[in-house]
Amino acid sequence: MRRSRLVVLLGSLLLAASAALTGAAPAQASEAAATSYVALGDSYSSGVGAGSYISSSGDCKRSTKAYPYLWAAANSPSSFAFTACSGARTDEVLAGQLAPLNASTGVVSISVGGNDAGFADVMTTCVLQSDSACISRINTARAYVDTTLPGKLDTVYSAIRGKAPAAQVVVLGYPRFYKLGQSCLGLSETKRKAINDASDHLNTAIQKRALNHGFTWGDVRGTFTGHEICSGSSWLHSVNWLNIGESYHPTANGQSGGYLPVLDNAA
Repeated sequence: MRRSRLVVLLGSLLLAASAALTGAAPAQASEAAATSYVALGDSYSSGVGAGSYISSSGDCKRSTKAYPYLWAAANSPSSFAFTACSGARTDEVLAGQLAPLNASTGVVSISVGGNDAGFADVMTTCVLQSDSACISRINTARAYVDTTLPGKLDTVYSAIRGKAPAAQVVVLGYPRFYKLGQSCLGLSETKRKAINDASDHLNTAIQKRALNHGFTWGDVRGTFTGHEICSGSSWLHSVNWLNIGESYHPTANGQSGGYLPVLDNAA
């Protein structure tokens, strides 16, 4: 056997023996070193609608019942930075949420894109105006999702990867809002279906960009199935006149039962 091959063989055997003694392969050890968790995104990640808001988070309304907080409590990462903020668009994520990311960041979660597409205005229009006005506003949002949002998401995702090159990034989507075909007070069936279809359209666009960046897609539509508005067991607020900002956001059950299991499976 040539000397060079013998050296390589002996080196491989020593490396394997070391891994066996430590109970982990070298690659696994490297991954284990990157254990910090950073939670980015909008109100669906900050926990608007779940209550128990952290007073120091102010208008960002970060909740101790939000899925990032629950995941951190259950998994004890080496550090936890919770920068998600109510109302955040892609530009706000770029400008104010990425500072905790670094080379040792192991897990990143994010939901973003709904506010860029005009989520609040869409829902306001659909609640207060006619079927035709609702559908017209949704079509405007869909056009934005097709033409402008992909570039915005690319910029955010590239920035995340640049700052946290070793992280597993989980991009979480949005639920469908309504269970169709039910007798239910409020919006017409026409509006409900149009809103659900718009949510699917948005999720498809976000998923495509996330996968293109090598990120993990976290689809919450499955976990929310049977818990939509009009289901009789909703994990989403309908119009909340006492706290209008919580309207059409997940409840505490929506965070723990709808979002948390998806992050658990992905991370």
